[in-house]
Amino acid sequence: MSYVSIAPQALEYAATDLAAIGSVFSEASADAAIPTTGLLPAGADEVSAALTVLLTRQSLTWQALSRDYEWLHQKFVGLLNGSTEKYWVTEIDNAAHDAIYTANAESEWLLGRPMIGNGANGLNDTGQNGGAGGWLWGNGGNGGSGASGQNGGNGGAAGLFGQGGNGGAGGTGGTGGNGGNGGLLFGNGGSGGNGGTGAVGFFGHGGNGGNGGTAGLIGNGGDGGNGGTAVHGPHVPNLGGQGGQGGQGGLVIGHGGNGGNGGTGPVAGGGGGNGGNGGAAGLIGNGGHGGAGGTGPVGGGGGDGGEGGILIGNGGVGGNGGNGGAGGNGGNGGAAGLIGNGGNGGAGGVGRSGGGGRGGNGGEAGLLGDGGNGGADGTGTQSSGNGW
Repeated sequence: MSYVSIAPQALEYAATDLAAIGSVFSEASADAAIPTTGLLPAGADEVSAALTVLLTRQSLTWQALSRDYEWLHQKFVGLLNGSTEKYWVTEIDNAAHDAIYTANAESEWLLGRPMIGNGANGLNDTGQNGGAGGWLWGNGGNGGSGASGQNGGNGGAAGLFGQGGNGGAGGTGGTGGNGGNGGLLFGNGGSGGNGGTGAVGFFGHGGNGGNGGTAGLIGNGGDGGNGGTAVHGPHVPNLGGQGGQGGQGGLVIGHGGNGGNGGTGPVAGGGGGNGGNGGAAGLIGNGGHGGAGGTGPVGGGGGDGGEGGILIGNGGVGGNGGNGGAGGNGGNGGAAGLIGNGGNGGAGGVGRSGGGGRGGNGGEAGLLGDGGNGGADGTGTQSSGNGW
């Protein structure tokens, strides 16, 4: 394979020289046009007249050829200039890539993370954490899923700008990884990983869901992961996994993340997992909703809604209690900020053989706004009364 080395400066100089040659040729052709096309016969005889006509025709033909040459010359110079620009763009692009590569290498050596770029994803079935994104710009890598009995990897954090990586799912009975934090200036937190399903046998608890990542100044908190399903074990009351907590919204603007749902309990014994609480907002934003409780012999409780922004924002809605032999209680609604409505309380779970779950309380209103409604009680052989 042969390689051609091109110097953009040489192409630029060649194009300039060719343009100058074309200008000189055009000027010479214009200067010769009048003397050669306006010839007068040397005498009154027929020979002089014939020579004058012949020379005039030759001059006109030359002028036509000159115009064609000038047109081709201009086209060639234009193509050469265009090639020069493309080579310059390539040179600049290569230099930019080299500069970024060099800056990232130095940043890796000094700080352990690149300046610009996304973090690497963790490998599945290893529980490996996701890599951090570039400290200036870049998303965090997703955490790898866990193997049997292993927790999922945590999502990598972003730098100044970027999204946090999502947490990896837990292996059998393992906890889901937490979501990575969003960029300090702008970016959402990553979602937490789901908890793993319980193992068959004595250790059949479902894994807990991972917590959502926190946002920085502007961005939404990540959602919590769902709890894993429990498996029935002999003489052991296994429980469904707890839902992960929603991440906190940005300090200035951003909503809180929603809590994860609780895992389902076994057929007999144990209970469903509780839902995760919604994340709180910062200055402006709505609180995240609470996760629903898991179903089971005893229903899991719903998660509480997150608080609304301190200045403006509605409180999150409480999660519903899980259905079961005894219903789980509904989560409480989140309180509003200075301006906003309180979140509604979650409904209590239905009890098949025991009492229905108590409805969650409505969230408090802000200075301007309405309070949230209390959640309805779940039906059952007993009742605990509505939330207020």
